[in-house]
Amino acid sequence: MDAQLRELIPFLRDRNPQVRQIALSHLLPQTPPGSPHRNIFFAGLQAGGLQTKSKEIDIIRDLKLLCRDQLNIAHDAFRALVNLSDSPLLVASLSELSFLSFIVSYIIHPQSILADLASMLLSNLTATSAACSIVLSLNISIIPDTSLPDQFYATQSRCGTSVAPDPYPTGETKEVLALPLLLDAFAAIQVDPDPSKRARKGDLHFLASVFANLSVAPVGRNFFLGARPANFLKPDEDLEYPLAKILPFTEHKDTIRRGGVASTIKNCCFHAPGHKAILSPEEIKVAVPPSTTEAPGIDALPYLLLPLAGPEEFDLEDQEKLPDALQFLPSTKTREPDAKLRLMHVETLLLLCHTRWGRDYLREHGVYEIVRATHENETISEHIERLVSLLKSDEPSDPKALEEGEFTIEDASLGAPEGGAVRQIAADPVEDDEDSKIEEV
Repeated sequence: MDAQLRELIPFLRDRNPQVRQIALSHLLPQTPPGSPHRNIFFAGLQAGGLQTKSKEIDIIRDLKLLCRDQLNIAHDAFRALVNLSDSPLLVASLSELSFLSFIVSYIIHPQSILADLASMLLSNLTATSAACSIVLSLNISIIPDTSLPDQFYATQSRCGTSVAPDPYPTGETKEVLALPLLLDAFAAIQVDPDPSKRARKGDLHFLASVFANLSVAPVGRNFFLGARPANFLKPDEDLEYPLAKILPFTEHKDTIRRGGVASTIKNCCFHAPGHKAILSPEEIKVAVPPSTTEAPGIDALPYLLLPLAGPEEFDLEDQEKLPDALQFLPSTKTREPDAKLRLMHVETLLLLCHTRWGRDYLREHGVYEIVRATHENETISEHIERLVSLLKSDEPSDPKALEEGEFTIEDASLGAPEGGAVRQIAADPVEDDEDSKIEEV
């Protein structure tokens, strides 16, 4: 059987698309971990993804090229690479600059049909430091065009499942940082439930996991807490902190999106100098040291407390402490259903207690009142008790102990929820509308 499957590999480059599709459909079931003939995808590879023989057939290169093919072929090629991307042997090949440039350009183009699969692949790849470092500094080619929905076209996205605009933009090509474009694509709200009527073909929920992985690195946290123009095409306009763009999704209906956003916020809170910017309201402009550039506060507290809040009623005095979004919640209000995500929000609040300014701000804005009610309905009592202890204890009188940054935060930042686990797609054939069905390994 192993030899028979290897005989199919040359047909991945056949001129006939039906032949390519048939060959790929027989190879795809061998891509998930534990498949009996998965070793055929690693033949000739050694640590770092290098080939021991220069003439060795590079099936991974074929799969990367097939991601640009027509719909059925590209769909299976993306699925195969998602399943194979857990292997350290393939990190170097799948993290090549040209391939990551294509993946990112493909994801941000609204007409990319398989953008969700590409987002899943990017999520798996950024679980490695090598891919993270490339994505954080990646520049892609765009052509600005105000007639387009995003006001630009990512030129490297063009392929069989990502149609170029018609007429094709005629402006001058520019090289721009990719990460702000991924953020904008992620934050674009999909209103129409009918995918055929949406301006953007994908939901891009897995980009939340990408952001969680990127924010593990200090460079990634510096990006999310660095003041940048709100519109990259208008650098002279108002500044904002990129983290602010993803905050509204802490209560999104999709667990992948909620979890990735919660992880990203928590990771950014390991950067103690950014706490004031993270908590301050939008009306106040704050700089994150050592930078002196100011931008409106991120106002993250309401988005951290809403998932922890239930339908409880508070005394008027306590109610007035709460942020506006937490006051007089309806009787139908429910807490975040995932216990791990509730715990993550509590841990984020604990991190924000590592400065005197942060503790005072949390006290003044009803955090104790919310977590007290949460504690009565919660199993993560140990962490809540630590948070309550910090909020209710007396502060030291020594002025030197009150300086910001008085505690050292041990960096235990995390990637995508479940410890950044690589996600695999079931080997059984599925219909196109089942792309999002995954199982964790």
